[in-house]
Amino acid sequence: MKNYLNVINGKLVDSPEYFDSLSPATAEAIGRVPVSTPAQVDAAVAAARAAQPAWSALSDAERKSALQRVADVLKENAEYLATWITREQGKPLGGVGPDQVPGSRFEMWGCEVWTRVPASLDLSPEVVFEDDTRRDVMYRQPYGVVAAVAPWNWPLLIAIWQIVPALRAGNTVVIKPSELTSIGTLEMVRLMAEALPPGVLNTVTGDGKVGGLLTAHTDVDKILFTGSTATGARITAAAAESVTPTTMELGGNDAAIVLPDADPKAIAMGLFWGAFLNMGQTCACIKRLYVPQALHDVVVSELKAIAEALPMGDGMNDGVAVGPIQNKKQYDKVVSLVESAQAEGGKIECGGTTSDSRGYFYPITLVTGLNDGARLVDEEQFGPVLPIIKYRELDDAISSANRLDVGLGASVWSPNLDRAAEVATKVRAGTVWVNQHGAIHPMVPFGGIKGSGWGVEFGVEGLKAMTQPHVISIKK
Repeated sequence: MKNYLNVINGKLVDSPEYFDSLSPATAEAIGRVPVSTPAQVDAAVAAARAAQPAWSALSDAERKSALQRVADVLKENAEYLATWITREQGKPLGGVGPDQVPGSRFEMWGCEVWTRVPASLDLSPEVVFEDDTRRDVMYRQPYGVVAAVAPWNWPLLIAIWQIVPALRAGNTVVIKPSELTSIGTLEMVRLMAEALPPGVLNTVTGDGKVGGLLTAHTDVDKILFTGSTATGARITAAAAESVTPTTMELGGNDAAIVLPDADPKAIAMGLFWGAFLNMGQTCACIKRLYVPQALHDVVVSELKAIAEALPMGDGMNDGVAVGPIQNKKQYDKVVSLVESAQAEGGKIECGGTTSDSRGYFYPITLVTGLNDGARLVDEEQFGPVLPIIKYRELDDAISSANRLDVGLGASVWSPNLDRAAEVATKVRAGTVWVNQHGAIHPMVPFGGIKGSGWGVEFGVEGLKAMTQPHVISIKK
């Protein structure tokens, strides 16, 4: 079985210890991942530190050009990398049906787009104040060395979200991928690094101990993390010791509110993929669906019809629309939440059964009859299960949507756009979509509030987050 290597200072680096990466479709090993030693973490940070002044000294045009070359590399190797996403993460390789349900090829297309867009953006000096006596100009300077910790659900795309804006702003990067999906990221960075100066982009791999060494490193100037709230809290505590700034995109439990004038047939497909994109393993998926009592049964019927029509299986096979849960721990959590829902009076409308397959397959599951306070409603399932909750008064649904200490995304569904937008202003989340859910865009800032984190990614605001303001104040 092949060993995959880290990239440190432009070179492939072996390690004394490896672990297996498993396919979620078969639970079989598909490659071996290095465990970075403390010395290798130090070397990766040192390489980034040494490379940063020259990288930052390049003109904007030169850094833009380098990142456009990286985008070309991603495009040229998209099929190879998409295959690794499917093998390691589980999402289907291609789309199915007229809407081409997003899979690994979509993820790689996103990697290219989220490289080209930040590479094209400018952060021009801004005159923040001027009168007859003074002129104050704010410039943007890179932090220096950025440590990035990426998750397993969109392993390459979220890595790109972290890497590219940081590089565009003149930082250098050391990234640690999830130990559950490391190979695809290692291969992507290996290819990207060939288009960049040595040391500008480096990797370290391993479990949380390696991540802890990286994020607590005294030569790291900024930390980017996407993952659970609990892990984010630990990283933040460590960062506070050295007063290292952070951007945190943490867990969510997104609520969707269907308004009484909605057409269930018209919104069913949007609701369905808003909840079950990537088998529900997306931070900004619908995790709680609030439906008026009069529309409840027909909404459930429409969603059930979609769920039961979609083929599930190994994402490497043609025609597969939904794949496995990525790992055994997450699979067990989903099973536990469904069992709790049944014990608390929930009704399984479809799905809800375990599989004898070697992989971590669990059917798309709709649960009704629950209320706020049930585990499946209050805890983020991060899997293919959706509680559908009746409401009588709209104010009650809004209160329910806001009651938890998370606030990544939410959505409101109605043909009356003015009314939907009015309701959206009352929902506390970083992004509230209307008649769509999880519809991110490379130019639109994205981030959470409350326990879902702080800071934003994407667009000019996301690029600014990779810089420090530097004001030059001139007396006339």
